[in-house]
Amino acid sequence: KRNRILVLDEATASIDSATDAILQRIIRQEFEACTVITVAHRVPTVIDSDMVMVLSYGKMVEYDEPSRLMDTNSSFSKLVAEYWASCSKNSS
Repeated sequence: KRNRILVLDEATASIDSATDAILQRIIRQEFEACTVITVAHRVPTVIDSDMVMVLSYGKMVEYDEPSRLMDTNSSFSKLVAEYWASCSKNSS
């Protein structure tokens, strides 16, 4: 019997972004009927999740769909902006 919940705690933290993207696609395909709880610091790892929970100092500060969080002046939208700014700075 296949488990219905998959918990990933920084599972892709030690790999490059391209490999992370491949693994995220495989996880979505192979576990589409499961609840997947992902703990991650990389924005691309969680940006297409159904729901995102943002924690700050161990307390939940936001919980919503990523697209809705991006439409507001949220902690998540600020994290996303900071992430992409650091990526573009590092690629220059």
